[in-house]
Amino acid sequence: MDLIFLATFALVLLLYLSWGVIFLPAERWQILATVPAMKRGAGDWHGVNFTWYGLLTANAYLVAVAVLLVLLGALGVSSLGTAMLVTSLLCCCVPASRLVAKLVEKKTDTFTVGGAVFVGILVTPPVTMLLNRTAGFLFNFHITVMGAYTAIAIAYAFGEGLGRLACISFGCCYGKPLHSCSAMVRRLFAGHCFVFHGQTKKITYAGGMEATEVIPIQAITALVCSSSGLVATWLFLSSHQTAAFLLATVSTQVWRILSETMRADHRGGGNFSTYQFMGIVGLLYALCAAWFFRGESQTIPDLAAGLESIWRPELLLFLQAIWLVIFLYTGRSTVTGAILSFHVHRDRI
Repeated sequence: MDLIFLATFALVLLLYLSWGVIFLPAERWQILATVPAMKRGAGDWHGVNFTWYGLLTANAYLVAVAVLLVLLGALGVSSLGTAMLVTSLLCCCVPASRLVAKLVEKKTDTFTVGGAVFVGILVTPPVTMLLNRTAGFLFNFHITVMGAYTAIAIAYAFGEGLGRLACISFGCCYGKPLHSCSAMVRRLFAGHCFVFHGQTKKITYAGGMEATEVIPIQAITALVCSSSGLVATWLFLSSHQTAAFLLATVSTQVWRILSETMRADHRGGGNFSTYQFMGIVGLLYALCAAWFFRGESQTIPDLAAGLESIWRPELLLFLQAIWLVIFLYTGRSTVTGAILSFHVHRDRI
């Protein structure tokens, strides 16, 4: 059953990522919908744009949380305990995605996954222990720190991989132009680059590289993170929690550090970016936490129980609520605008 589940999940991921890599660099895949907000005069309206970035980000969060629910359910953690843990972590990490970007990049209208992940790595152990001593005591549940850490690391790997489609859509987190790279890199990526189109793509208005071949760093990140998530899930279901945690954490964070060297977007001042420093600190912190909590008793995962635990009305509504909140938070564009006009088709009256 484990292999069938993983094979099916891998096929769905492959199809979804392939669609994103092929279509999302085009101009039409940035703005999802525009809603009239305020009348401008003479029949025109100022519009609020909702982006594919928000929808794809919400999809990534949805999959990550669903994976987390299934994995913790496979360990026998109650749905109430899992929902409380997820809510607590999201309340820390989602605001951090904007706050850290403001501190590092000096921008108030952007998000950073790196900042959110760094905060998540730091707060997971204390949040889990605090939850056990408060709500866990009242509602009779206990979440092992290592079990939570491993499940979260795997969920993050999938969320990071799928979330990179949002970056492709918005044209952010873009790679270096191919013509500025070494001969070896040019040969490696020849015919496999991203070419973005559209004046509202970030690579255009911030980098001035519309219609320029750039390294497809978002696609590589999606492949690396999703693949590590799949292998780590197999290790987790095979009762190798520590190995699964180390694989998911080390692969994603080391790749985050290395991938910065192939990106051309603004990452703060200095040759070694603040986000790379966060990645190193977060990685060391996670490794120390894994060593400290290595002695915790481990439960043999039961995938069937995990899948069954998520198929409950309250959890399905919880997942829908998360999707909606994330979409509204990240999808309402504050860096693009629109002017709308409406008319009547006189020949159809």
